[in-house]
Amino acid sequence: MSTSDESDRRRAAAPTLSIGPHPQSEPARAVCVYCASSRAAHPEYREAAFRLGEVLATQGLSIVYGGGARGSMGALADGALSKGGRVVGILPRFMADLEWGHAGLSELELVEDMRIRKHLMLARSQAAIALPGGSGTLEELLEAITLKRLGLYLNPILLVNTRGFFNPLLDVLNHAIAEHFMDERHAQMWEVVAEPEDVPVALSRAPAWGAEARAFAAL
Repeated sequence: MSTSDESDRRRAAAPTLSIGPHPQSEPARAVCVYCASSRAAHPEYREAAFRLGEVLATQGLSIVYGGGARGSMGALADGALSKGGRVVGILPRFMADLEWGHAGLSELELVEDMRIRKHLMLARSQAAIALPGGSGTLEELLEAITLKRLGLYLNPILLVNTRGFFNPLLDVLNHAIAEHFMDERHAQMWEVVAEPEDVPVALSRAPAWGAEARAFAAL
């Protein structure tokens, strides 16, 4: 395991950069995965996370995630590593101090805070995938959706809807569209799949999204 402990003060002081896609001719090489650390949730969530790790590794896709060893986070990493995949963790130092990090990752980068963690997870990948989770996972997912609405993030966003977990959130987003807080075209910002095995096809068919989306970001 290699640990990157470079100064994050320089990153924090740098101007915010748009997080855009690689050229369309170049396939995704790494995906960001948002997931939970809870060990109390239903075992199906951890099973799905492990399978997703296996699927992504089999497809030759590196995983960039939050670096944790517990719950779905640990299961995701273990699934990918079991298939020889590359897994990069982005972990705040205070979590490393609490020994929450996964000890077997391909790379673990320590950062100063949660804000830098979220930025690097998107910046080091070409797609975002959300597994079920709590407030942290949902906050990460909604930030990615918001950045995409503003034309600052242009890559695919997928929700793996294990046990129908995301149905209430999807209802809220569709209600926001119906009430004209969002444009109907904003529903194209994310794709929903039922099983981890559906992810590769969903990534390949995700609608194109460009910076011109800013034209309808504000209603």
